[in-house]
Amino acid sequence: LKSGGNAELIDTYNNKPPKWNDTIGAYVLNFNKRVTEASVKNFQLISTTDPETVYLQFGRVGKEVFNLDFRYPISPFQAFTMCLSSFDYKLGCE
Repeated sequence: LKSGGNAELIDTYNNKPPKWNDTIGAYVLNFNKRVTEASVKNFQLISTTDPETVYLQFGRVGKEVFNLDFRYPISPFQAFTMCLSSFDYKLGCE
């Protein structure tokens, strides 16, 4: 952006932090039954301006099967490329 530009032209998203579940003794995210298996690749993105709304979620539902859900303003291409990047090797996670 140019100096003095409008910062509202850029949307910023973060990974939604998981919450501790005493019942299972682990950190969890609520995927509303759209994700059925634990994986380091599972994630949800929230906006910095609207932290209660999930704009993209991606997670494992089978050995080699994943679900991807997204909403405006994220395009299908953006959603696909963000999720594709989760398949890159993550040091210390696998």
